[in-house]
Amino acid sequence: MAMMKKGSRLIVVGEVEYRWSIRCKPSYAQGLCESPLTAASELAESPGATLIVSFPAPRPDNWLGENGMTVTPQHIASSIAQGLQAGWKPEQPGSTQYLQFVGDTSGA
Repeated sequence: MAMMKKGSRLIVVGEVEYRWSIRCKPSYAQGLCESPLTAASELAESPGATLIVSFPAPRPDNWLGENGMTVTPQHIASSIAQGLQAGWKPEQPGSTQYLQFVGDTSGA
């Protein structure tokens, strides 16, 4: 199922345009810091499989006031590249691929 265009952003990685989004409100588990911040990515035109990336930090709007992470377009570009290296095929229909983000999470 394709992501909604409303609320998503476009990013170009390796001359290919992708759409990405982070849900606007935390899920119950994310609000309680029981599950991490996640982002979804797919091809902007004719999407196939979706990539769900888990970041090693809670959402910044969690309900417990824990220090969260702000995801930048650099984080998304890096996660898309990591997903492609891990075998994600965004042009082919199929099941969602899950990925743990590896890299600098400082946002700088």
